[in-house]
Amino acid sequence: MSYKIIVDSCGELTEDMKRSGHFETASLSIDIDEHHIVDDETFDQKRFLALIAQSPHSPKSSCPSPEAYMEGYHCEAKRVYAVTLSAELSGSYNSAVLGKNLYHEEYGDKEIYVFNSRSASVGETLIALKIAECEEAGMDFEEVVRTVEGYIESQHTYFVLETLETLRKNGRLKGIKSLMASALNIKPVMGSTPQGTICQLGQARGIKKALAKMIDEVVQGVKKPEEKILAISHCNCPERAQKVKEMLLERINPKDVILLDTAGISSMYAADGGIIVVV
Repeated sequence: MSYKIIVDSCGELTEDMKRSGHFETASLSIDIDEHHIVDDETFDQKRFLALIAQSPHSPKSSCPSPEAYMEGYHCEAKRVYAVTLSAELSGSYNSAVLGKNLYHEEYGDKEIYVFNSRSASVGETLIALKIAECEEAGMDFEEVVRTVEGYIESQHTYFVLETLETLRKNGRLKGIKSLMASALNIKPVMGSTPQGTICQLGQARGIKKALAKMIDEVVQGVKKPEEKILAISHCNCPERAQKVKEMLLERINPKDVILLDTAGISSMYAADGGIIVVV
């Protein structure tokens, strides 16, 4: 196998990606009360959401160790790429870079590159697919890195959540001042900054209006949608995600659409009913 792509488990893999043999997950883990949950194929979203609903405490996540990444790089593939959660939101990127350094000390030289997604969830999925597209097109290692970094620069992440409590309690909303009182049912429309932090793009009363406002933001922000894949992930709300997809496709014409249920870390932050859109 000439190449391998490791995606930390905040990024969801499609069934095709799982079958291809080129993609592997580096699992984060989640602790809530006395429960330790590994974010891998054993993750049970419904049980996890029930644990959160019952608990007075906020769940906490842990990133993969540098050693876990190092072992992921130790394989037959000549070129290995890692895609991680935004370095501004998690230690996963630093861990992957440390793992690369450990690999080079332990096993010698190999072409390894770690991409800071500056996103999360399906943002990572799209970056991993872009790497595979570049590899399949026969690009050399440096060209893949250059092309994918350019793609990351152009990528935009948007989300509307029923609650921002987990993000807030875990310190992921630094610098965001205008989060409105939940008593008014104000739902902020959130997005990613070019640096990979979270910003507020707007707000609306009620989830439907917030989703409509998010769709406006997506449509206004996207350049050359016909050349891009639209990715939507949802936490336990397939009908809502389908509606968002339909509303977006009425206004833009992407080359493909991916619709996925959130894995563990994305479920933790998106919370029940959350929607994430990346294009």
